[in-house]
Amino acid sequence: MSENILIINCKNYVETTGDDLLLLADYVSKVSNDLGVKIYLAPPTSYISLLSNLKDVLLLSQHSDSEDVGGTTGYNVIEILKIAGCSGSLVNHSEKRISQSIIDTVVTKLRKLNMLSVVCARTPSEVNHLARLNPDYIAIEPPELIGSGIAVSNAQPEIISDSVKAAKSVNPKVQVICGAGIVKGEDVSESIKLGASGILVASGITKSNNKLNKLIELAKPLAN
Repeated sequence: MSENILIINCKNYVETTGDDLLLLADYVSKVSNDLGVKIYLAPPTSYISLLSNLKDVLLLSQHSDSEDVGGTTGYNVIEILKIAGCSGSLVNHSEKRISQSIIDTVVTKLRKLNMLSVVCARTPSEVNHLARLNPDYIAIEPPELIGSGIAVSNAQPEIISDSVKAAKSVNPKVQVICGAGIVKGEDVSESIKLGASGILVASGITKSNNKLNKLIELAKPLAN
């Protein structure tokens, strides 16, 4: 497997529910095996157990809470997510921001359970602060470019390179991946050249008219 990763955030798009989600999971399994790229799928929460039982794919939760098992109705409890089949979680996505103290608790819990932590940041300065919490990955995503179709690697390439430097200056083990507006293979290639270790993508794949071809296009540059 390549050291670079690809994460698909399904969000709560209707295009990634029901049979469409099951088909996307099949594509993820196929492309991951064919290209040797580690691909994680972050489905709507209600589909995690179903996918875990039916499909051979790596699953991430779109969000995790710091609450413990027990009487914590309505929370995404990390221990329960692991039982359901999750390999890890996105944390602090721009659409689900949480405080740094909660990020710290969530990342610590994920690490203790041998689960992957992918903490999202909006700026290189945030990357610097969050790297101190020792997550596995930090995803740099300028919020103004999310869903825009304008890749951060083209519009603001310095954000990626500065984020990589910011993370490494604090914690050399933390890997930086990038998201926001990734829609073409060229966007991925440029991100890797700038020091990223993979990509986080949502609508670039989930809203594509040909999800398989788009997945192949975005995964190929990560295989090298």
